[in-house]
Amino acid sequence: MRKVKKIENTKINENIKQIMLYLIVGSGATIVEWIVFFLFDHYLNIHYMIATSLAFILSTFANWVLGRLIMFKSSKNTWKELVQIYLVSIAGLLMNLMIMWIAITKLGFNNMFSKIAATGIVFFWNFIIRKLLIYRN
Repeated sequence: MRKVKKIENTKINENIKQIMLYLIVGSGATIVEWIVFFLFDHYLNIHYMIATSLAFILSTFANWVLGRLIMFKSSKNTWKELVQIYLVSIAGLLMNLMIMWIAITKLGFNNMFSKIAATGIVFFWNFIIRKLLIYRN
């Protein structure tokens, strides 16, 4: 019984460590996403849906690079892995756009606040999918 409990605790600690590392990775990608969104939205006056999409594309690449360097050590083919990341990220982008649209058009929140909220929600989707589908052992 103690051995089973020790294995369970080890798994929990491993998951917590991975989430903490992904918070670091996600923070770097989030900074990229928010800066790009802010520049496109506020300075270039690009519609928030297009600005969200462009920022998401760039931050997904940043997330992949940082994730590969910091936590998801992969032996996969680099291009195959990158294609998988972007395919999975399409769902995250759609969630991001839906949250942005609801927050801005239906709830009346400003663009940047809506972007921050959408990023926070989609963060968990990205972690779970990458852990369970792309980088599973």
